[in-house]
Amino acid sequence: MSSLFESLKLRDVVLPNRIGMSPMCQYCAEGGMADDWHFVHYGSQSLGGAGLMVVEATAVSPEGRISPYDLGLWDDHQIEPLARIASFANKHGCVPALQLAHAGRKGSKSQNYDVKAQHAIRPGEGGWPVLGPSPIPQDENHETPSELSIEGINRIVNDFASATTRAYDAGFRVIELHGAHGYLLHQFLSPLSNQRTDHYGGDFENRIRFAREVIERVREKWPARLPLLLRISATDWIEGGWTVDEAVRFSAIARDLGVDLIDVSSGGVSPRAQIPVGPGYQTRFSARIREEVGIATATVGLITAAKQADHIVRTGQADMVMLGRELLRNRFWPAQAAAELGLTASWPAQYIRAAPPGSVVREVLAN
Repeated sequence: MSSLFESLKLRDVVLPNRIGMSPMCQYCAEGGMADDWHFVHYGSQSLGGAGLMVVEATAVSPEGRISPYDLGLWDDHQIEPLARIASFANKHGCVPALQLAHAGRKGSKSQNYDVKAQHAIRPGEGGWPVLGPSPIPQDENHETPSELSIEGINRIVNDFASATTRAYDAGFRVIELHGAHGYLLHQFLSPLSNQRTDHYGGDFENRIRFAREVIERVREKWPARLPLLLRISATDWIEGGWTVDEAVRFSAIARDLGVDLIDVSSGGVSPRAQIPVGPGYQTRFSARIREEVGIATATVGLITAAKQADHIVRTGQADMVMLGRELLRNRFWPAQAAAELGLTASWPAQYIRAAPPGSVVREVLAN
């Protein structure tokens, strides 16, 4: 048995393998509502054999969106189309997860499928005033955020809690909190974006306070039998920013608050970061957190080959690999990886005629 295709138990949820689909924004929702594109996109991805599918960053409030075309879960009317996605994934053996997020100062950006070409849109142009821990813009292409008041912080914590309840009602079996890539939770963590002088800024304990409060409230709302994931940036890649040592400390605290897996990425809080991108370039961060904290981790970043992914899991660099662009290019990567590793690949019955020799029909969940 390949390590990549061993099951992974997180609370009462058993992932059939160690492959997950990373959340990737589609930027095509109207009013935060999932539509036919989202159903077809996520439905087809759930057929490919990944054990976990994380639906894209879903805003907990309208001003928490990156763009006007982000998914949202701030209203009960947004539950039903997401429930359709979760139900389909469950029926086809893929565990559906939802990433809850707030963009903070990186919000109110234009719809552009090339994210590097996105630009700020002002309230009169269909945008909204952006919020952050401090009045420091992401860069010259973003608006300066208003510093969040204590009342505003409490409101957002409550927004995360309410969205959690809706995610459960929609049938998701895993939640991931987005604390990475320069979005609001990360903005509070990093001294580059958080220069507050109250008890939400300054030293490490103060900078993690907002994230702690979000985790605590979400864990209260999320059933104890279901796992909670947290995506973090392990480093800002800039001197004076968030560090790997801090990421390790924070991961231990998150574990004690009820987080079951740390999904480890990096960067995103500043365009000045010089990131040495290469195959598996973030695995050392997930390996360190896994070893020192004693918590399950996932790793992401230019993981494209079956033997590479299997090696990462087999050598303890992470408990899971998260794939992004590779699954956009080929949603059947997991099934093909199984065949490449000498295992019996499982395929949907409707596609079995196209499967590698020896493949079997995938069993689907009873409920």
